Amino acid sequence: MGADVLKNVNAMPAPTWHRLDMNETTIELPEGLESAAQISVEAADELAGEADAFDAAVAGLQAKVDAARAEAPADTRAILRAVEPDVDPANLDIPALSRYEHKAVREEMANNVAEAFECGMGAEATAWLAEQAGEAERIVFAPAAGKQGTATVHLTGVDGAANVTAIDVVAAPGATFDLTVALDSPEAGTGVVGVQLRVFAGENAHVNITSVDTLDEQWTALDNTGIVCDEGAFVTVRHRMLGAGKSYTGLATDLRGDVSRVDVDTRYLAANTDVRDFNYVVRHRGRKTQCNIDANGALMGQSKKVLRGTIDLVRGCKGAEGTERETVLLVDERVDNKTIPVILCDEDDVAGNHGATIGHVAADQLFYLKCRGLSQEAAEGLFATATLEETALTIADETVRAGVARLAERLSIPYQEVED
Repeated sequence: MGADVLKNVNAMPAPTWHRLDMNETTIELPEGLESAAQISVEAADELAGEADAFDAAVAGLQAKVDAARAEAPADTRAILRAVEPDVDPANLDIPALSRYEHKAVREEMANNVAEAFECGMGAEATAWLAEQAGEAERIVFAPAAGKQGTATVHLTGVDGAANVTAIDVVAAPGATFDLTVALDSPEAGTGVVGVQLRVFAGENAHVNITSVDTLDEQWTALDNTGIVCDEGAFVTVRHRMLGAGKSYTGLATDLRGDVSRVDVDTRYLAANTDVRDFNYVVRHRGRKTQCNIDANGALMGQSKKVLRGTIDLVRGCKGAEGTERETVLLVDERVDNKTIPVILCDEDDVAGNHGATIGHVAADQLFYLKCRGLSQEAAEGLFATATLEETALTIADETVRAGVARLAERLSIPYQEVED
């Protein structure tokens, strides 16, 4: 197998000026990769689901969507006629649409949950990951209605290989489920470690996803997620992207049900020539839906980071609220940081908020630390230490904690191992 190049990865739904070079990215994978399956799963037997559980859950939601539309009054807006193939360009009553608007209107007219489903890294990366994982090897967790469950999946780097797994989480109404996915490389080598994750959260279900990357710098990490939320569902996602020479993280969420919610809490660390590339897309389709995207990170050396965050307030999501925030610490002047918060809005009576704080340690904080004998480099290094320690403290998994300790040693970051 030769080298693979994945294009249009982590693409923004509505592109900005292409000369800024941040609409999407291209991934050049190592040559000669073999497929591997070095994966361990810790979960109770009763959590195992049928192979078609995700598709069946989406079909069930589609039936509810169709029933609701059948009872709604006919939509006669001029914008719907703008996507017709025989539209008259001279008719000024019909608005001109961008390529993105055409796609959005067609999706709204189709109202098809399965066709609108997406993963954050995009179609090409999703297809590659699915091919590497193999449909026969898909892991399916399906906690029953009103029940609780916990699972952990460990993926280990395999030298010269792509070690990829595909996971489905289908939470029945009222279920609570916690999933931890750990990407680690205790042995030296080079290759790709990846996860393809699909989540369906049923009515009033609560799903917690934690993904931790402690790979060494010779590895490439691919973390690709797609989420669908039914009415009242709540999904929390914690991304801890600490390792890998190159890591690419994509997450797309369809808040289809009313009063559904997703919270994304991301912490990242990059050193030397590391690359961190993120793409978060949240589509608010249900009424009174809510999302919070909160990212915090530290960039050192000559590392590069791009974070794209898009909140899409689709027509019909009255009362929805979306917020995205990022705080970035630039430890070295040579780092390359790009933060692109985007809010798309096709509905009134909604709220969209975004903000970013980018810079070095605050002057008053730095002065305080220097008065206690710390240099500027040591003071800024404390923030990297805090990122590692937060991960070890909040994730009670020995493999994760061992990976954090090894990462701290490699980067010469002061770190005290956490004990229960």
